[in-house]
Amino acid sequence: MEPRFGKSADLLYGFMRFVVAALYTCHGAQKLFGVLGGRPVPRPSLLFAAAVVEIVAGPLIAIGLFTRVAAFAASGEMAVGYFTQHAPSSFWPIVNKGELAVAFCFVFLFVAAVGSGTFGVDRTLRRP
Repeated sequence: MEPRFGKSADLLYGFMRFVVAALYTCHGAQKLFGVLGGRPVPRPSLLFAAAVVEIVAGPLIAIGLFTRVAAFAASGEMAVGYFTQHAPSSFWPIVNKGELAVAFCFVFLFVAAVGSGTFGVDRTLRRP
């Protein structure tokens, strides 16, 4: 993939990865701790498991540590979330209010394919 933003592409990718992962983490905090306008979900439940994935994978993706694995897990969690919580009422995300789940799913799938990029801990750890 040829970057359209030239030298800024790496910086923009890192910024996008951080912001999206931070928003994803906030959803986990809502479910797990009942903060940011959320309510704690019952334990054990599928929503509790989702909250744990969001609270663990989100910060890892944000800082770029174990990025590919964390992003792949996050992408899968969002796919499961879409098909279990949104799709039963309608297939179309705009109708079933699942746009955010679909967006997170595909952004994290892209991050899993690309990795942490220039501005991630993974890249720093790989340097000799």
